[in-house]
Amino acid sequence: MALMIGLLSVAASPLRLAARALGRSSLVTARKLSSPVYTGCIPRVLAVNRLSPLSSLGSAYSSTLFYSTEPPKDGKASGPDRSRGGGGGGGRKGGKKDWKSRIQQGDIPWDDKDFRYVAVAAGGVASVLLYLYLRDPGKEITWKDFVHRYLGMGLVDRLEVVNKQFVRVILVPGADRSETSYVWFNIGSVDTFERNLEAAHYELGLEPSHRAAVVYTSESDGSFLMSIIPTLLLIGFLLFTLRRGPMGGGVGGGRGGPFSMSESTAKMMKDNIDVKFKDVAGCEEAKLEIMEFVNFLKNPQQYQDLGAKIPKGAVLSGPPGTGKTLLAKATAGEANVPFITVNGSEFLEMFVGVGPARVRDMFAMARKNAPCILFIDEIDAVGRKRGGGNFGGQSEQENTLNQLLVEMDGFNTSTNVVVLAGTNRPDILDPALMRPGRFDRQIYIGPPDIKGRASIFKVHLRPLKLDPSMDLDALARKMAAATPGFTGADIANVCNEAALIAARHLNEAVNAKHFEQAIDRVIGGLEKKTQVLQPTEKKTVAYHEAGHAVVGWFLEHADPLLKVSIIPRGKGLGYAQYLPKEQYLYTREQLFDRMCMMLGGRVAEQVFFGRITTGAQDDLKKVTQSAYAQIVQFGMSDKVGQVSFDLPRQGEMVLEKPYSEATAELIDDEVRELVNQAFQRTLDLITEKREQVDMVGKRLLEKEVLDKADMLELLGPRPFEEKSTYEEFVEGTGSFEEDTSLPQGLKDWNQERREAQEEEHSSQEKQAA
Repeated sequence: MALMIGLLSVAASPLRLAARALGRSSLVTARKLSSPVYTGCIPRVLAVNRLSPLSSLGSAYSSTLFYSTEPPKDGKASGPDRSRGGGGGGGRKGGKKDWKSRIQQGDIPWDDKDFRYVAVAAGGVASVLLYLYLRDPGKEITWKDFVHRYLGMGLVDRLEVVNKQFVRVILVPGADRSETSYVWFNIGSVDTFERNLEAAHYELGLEPSHRAAVVYTSESDGSFLMSIIPTLLLIGFLLFTLRRGPMGGGVGGGRGGPFSMSESTAKMMKDNIDVKFKDVAGCEEAKLEIMEFVNFLKNPQQYQDLGAKIPKGAVLSGPPGTGKTLLAKATAGEANVPFITVNGSEFLEMFVGVGPARVRDMFAMARKNAPCILFIDEIDAVGRKRGGGNFGGQSEQENTLNQLLVEMDGFNTSTNVVVLAGTNRPDILDPALMRPGRFDRQIYIGPPDIKGRASIFKVHLRPLKLDPSMDLDALARKMAAATPGFTGADIANVCNEAALIAARHLNEAVNAKHFEQAIDRVIGGLEKKTQVLQPTEKKTVAYHEAGHAVVGWFLEHADPLLKVSIIPRGKGLGYAQYLPKEQYLYTREQLFDRMCMMLGGRVAEQVFFGRITTGAQDDLKKVTQSAYAQIVQFGMSDKVGQVSFDLPRQGEMVLEKPYSEATAELIDDEVRELVNQAFQRTLDLITEKREQVDMVGKRLLEKEVLDKADMLELLGPRPFEEKSTYEEFVEGTGSFEEDTSLPQGLKDWNQERREAQEEEHSSQEKQAA
């Protein structure tokens, strides 16, 4: 009732204005338009507020309608808006309940801007409804009734021709007005009405002095207003959407123009990040660099006493999945300073000037919250080299990059803002962006070595429910030895796949077998046991894989064999899994043995069946790439010489080669000769070990999967020394575990935060006591 009183008090003000009468047609249309707004919209919103809990509304509703117009003090909400918080969790529904509680207490919330909007809108609707309800629409009559019942009986005082469309009959004072105050009738045209009226006067014999006066008036019947209402509603909806939507920057904002397009989309990370430095492994050197950046911001005096300056920024580069973004998340979770994050592609929009404006706004936010850390992910989207031709949006991207260069070089040592960036392609970044003074440090995060993989496995094995008979450290070492070349993302995928496989088979815990199946799943793809293979195709695949296995078994520099299978996985019909050692330098003999091993399948098909198939396409592609790399990049050809040329990347267009046509012909001849030599050596080895290949092929047709024990049974011990365990791989490297020790200056890098946490914990305990 209090709410209705408040609304009616607002609705009373428009009623003070004297409005002219609307036509009958506009009355019906207005009722149809305004009734659903009043009877359907408001009760539906109230019903939602009664049934839904406060926590069920997401952040999308928290910044939609109801919020306070007064700025919060000390960064905290005050008054009735305290329950909603700053970032929104209560939002729309919380504001509705605040209105209700205040109105119940007799306090109408006129200080709330949204309440005023709703009250004015409701008052306007109520005014229109009351006016349409209380106005007298008159009574429509015919021309015959007008002549005989009103004009002939002398009840007409005057006639008002309104808008040349209808005539309003004003009766003389004292006439019967019990039904209505006036009557009206339609006319076709003014000329016809005047002729008919003159004829009626003549028939009735009325003297000119007794005839009714005719007045011509123009009134607004509401038709123009009704015609522009849809346009006004559409414009209002668009303005409301632009103001409240993503382009408008949410509630309350217009820092960057009418549509707030130039506002930065950077996000200020709060204390809800669960990733810590203990969750990041396999990149200890990069962790030390990032810890030092955090220590710069928290304890700058430690470095300023020695005359050192805080670095402006660092670029985290490396292959995908090595932990660049994860390291940034850990920095946000550990640093006791504001952490601002943004994606490089968010600066590129279709509107000219939006990118530079967002860069300015982002750095203004960073300066305002200094000391802080600003992280730009995938900076190659905006930091590409300039001068590639201004086609399309290229000039806009260069303008954004120029603004980024200016903002980064505009910092001074007192701002205490560190800029971190992540990219997979540091080679395409502009040199001006990478120079000292902007990004002082380039931190490369490569694939982890065997010790790093063991540390990463320990992190991801921690939340899994493992078999009690398995030791976590021993399992992590075993898995690290079995996953050479895996990145941190691959290792996390392996652990997750192992848990999924265990749950699929309703096991109570994850065991070693599940991890082996997960590695096969990640390397080879999904197993396809139901794929139909003809007997001849299956036999060809078996001998193809047997050729790979036997050639690799009897070559000195080939990798140790782990498993060979003819069960289709992914796009392949069979695969052989090897265990390459941790090696960064390769000799010509090692690369040549690898080429022979890859050609083993094609040679086995030719020897045993006298024909070749398309199954060796992937092997031939790898052989060709290896041969060209040896000749063109590594300088391993005596005829070509000690020169190196860059091979084109996959997907790149090569307009011209960096060498002459004669050199290109020489390279092709050398590559063809090298491949022929590898093929001939493999053919001789397969011919010599034909019986062993036949034995392995037949056993594969029986069992479909052979492991190392089966190969030892069929072929005997391998004639060359090989390493297969974690201890053998790390022997002679100094320690069995990754070195995680901190320098003396970083041992207490987070001590200040720990002390604050301990004080907070002790105060909570005192309050609980």
